[in-house]
Amino acid sequence: MRWSGPVEPAGDRHWRGSAWFAVSCAVVFGGLAFLVDWDAGSLTAPRALLWVTLSVAVCTVLLPHRVSAGPGWIAVRTPWRRRVVRTDTLTAVRQYDGVSSHLILRDIHGHRLELDPRVLAANPLLWHALDTGVRRSLERGTLRHGADVLERLGRRIDDEAMRAVLRASGLS
Repeated sequence: MRWSGPVEPAGDRHWRGSAWFAVSCAVVFGGLAFLVDWDAGSLTAPRALLWVTLSVAVCTVLLPHRVSAGPGWIAVRTPWRRRVVRTDTLTAVRQYDGVSSHLILRDIHGHRLELDPRVLAANPLLWHALDTGVRRSLERGTLRHGADVLERLGRRIDDEAMRAVLRASGLS
């Protein structure tokens, strides 16, 4: 077998489309605000700066977090910072359901990370990287809270994948 070099990190394959949508919404908002203000004859430099600032705020709010993972780690990049957790040394995993469902991962180094479980469900490579790291955490005995949460999430992701395969093959 031939060695092919370092492993490329897995990423959210839908992030670009979501980022494009966020930028498009911000540009449309800013453009319409400029047009309405210009048509009313009230467009000034301070108002133009206000519309640009509000457009940037719209883009920032709508821009999704960028999730990537590699052997033993998972990272979430926001517009302001990047958080990384070692998946092979996890200590706790919690899932909060509700309007905004999210997972919270903690490792032995004290790092903490929040991510949307739908990103894992939509990206099998991210889920595989996390699952592999969780198995290592369980083998090492560091994961003490939340193994059942990830087991339930894994079953849900597998069920969704199975349904998608059955739909694509015309069996359901």
